[in-house]
Amino acid sequence: MKKLSIFLLIAALVWSLAACGGTSGKGKEEDTFKVGMECAYPPYNWTQTDDSNGAVALESGQYAGGYDVEIAKIIAEGLGRKLVIVPTAWDGLIPALESGVIDAIIAGMSPTDERKESIDFSDSYYREDIVLGMVVKKGGAYEGATSLADFNGAKITAQLGTYHYDKIDQIEGVNKQEAMKDFTAMRVALASGIIDGYVSEKPEGESAMAADPDTYVFIEFAEGQGFDLTEGDTSIAVGIKKGNDKLVSAINKILANVTEADRKALMEAATKNQPAA
Repeated sequence: MKKLSIFLLIAALVWSLAACGGTSGKGKEEDTFKVGMECAYPPYNWTQTDDSNGAVALESGQYAGGYDVEIAKIIAEGLGRKLVIVPTAWDGLIPALESGVIDAIIAGMSPTDERKESIDFSDSYYREDIVLGMVVKKGGAYEGATSLADFNGAKITAQLGTYHYDKIDQIEGVNKQEAMKDFTAMRVALASGIIDGYVSEKPEGESAMAADPDTYVFIEFAEGQGFDLTEGDTSIAVGIKKGNDKLVSAINKILANVTEADRKALMEAATKNQPAA
């Protein structure tokens, strides 16, 4: 009886440990909120070498900061999950979401009609000052441009896989260049004279000027002189896998508690805190 009791006790302990281990593994997965972003699109997101200004640690040993990171932190806290930032190339974000590698895209992404065919979106988490303009070189031939017509013959590009690139076709006589993978590459190309300008939203354009005021100028066109935009073009939202209505609803409730004043303050801080490089 004594041997039997000991055997039963050991068996119970083994079963208990196995059960706890299984629950723990599942809990870890459920307790994380994996967010995909480029970590290369200031002021929305970027990579830095330390945790200053609330940056979030990456597996690489570096840190992710920016407006998207702050919004991701708010959403993760509201969901009761631990935030995990997954650096992902722009054109890999939607595939990563669809395959379950990430739970959400928070990457300065606009909810265009084309993207809505593949994924769902939350309510907008940034709308103010979503103006589409042009970043040009300071002191260059296009610094004084005031309308799209002024870019006739100019070498213009935009980021690969964005609606920005499609908008270039609205410029009559433009010398449309091959799309580039990210804004860092476009800034370098502009500074070196490879291109005459690139299409950008106002936050990124102001970010470029803040990072290097002697090199970049953002041109904001007057009404009727710039790009024709749709409702989906002029807002930024969280991308979520099709059919996950529960997560969409939860995120919308969290975003509803973030005031416009808070969003503006977060964007101003992101523009100020972005790395100079």
